[in-house]
Amino acid sequence: MFFRGDEMRLGIMQPYLFPYIGYFQLINAVDKYVIYDNVQYVRKGWINRNNYLNFTGPGSQNSLLFTFKVKKDSYVKNICEREYSASFETDKKNFLRLLNIKYHKAPYYAETMDVIQEILSYKSENVAEFNANSIMRISEYLGIHTEFYCSSDMAIPSELKFQSRAIWMCKSCGADTYINAIGGMGLYSYDDFAKEGIQIHFLKTGDVRYPQFDRVFTPNLSIIDVMMFNSPENIEKILNDYSLL
Repeated sequence: MFFRGDEMRLGIMQPYLFPYIGYFQLINAVDKYVIYDNVQYVRKGWINRNNYLNFTGPGSQNSLLFTFKVKKDSYVKNICEREYSASFETDKKNFLRLLNIKYHKAPYYAETMDVIQEILSYKSENVAEFNANSIMRISEYLGIHTEFYCSSDMAIPSELKFQSRAIWMCKSCGADTYINAIGGMGLYSYDDFAKEGIQIHFLKTGDVRYPQFDRVFTPNLSIIDVMMFNSPENIEKILNDYSLL
């Protein structure tokens, strides 16, 4: 997909915790990226958990979830209004211990752990703030120079819902091209965006593969796994392994 040089591309996604490579492909594909944090927090989503590499026996492996517990609160509260639980510091220490056990022999373990330890030292229990900081810090490590915004800082009219919100944010950011993850393909209308003078495309991650301890490849893990096994230079190539529909 080729864009005109004067196009302004926008991406919008919720602040997931150490998300998979496709999330960062989207960030890298746009000029401006809105961290969509003033929407309802949903349990058992990707806001406070993700997958890491787990060994199941000699020469075999699969994925397993790690989770940072979120303090119990009203289910109607937005992500930016939620906080990690009182066990957050313990959860972070356990997470570092887990990464050491699973990845200490990975080729880029030291470099990746430096970034992760810096992220985990960020002094905020607010779910949106902590996750947003981690996304921006990892983007910096990966050499991504996209501008970041938080939707909670934008005066989005309260009566707007779903697609209308995305269109409003595009206009507010001066974007004439909106790129969404492939999972949103059934939620948005090409025609509705076109009527507002906005192109919409959906990003589909390619068949991303890389060596994982010479075992059968386990896909769709956290960006941490990508970082553990790939140099920033190789990740730059992976960031461009996608198609736009």
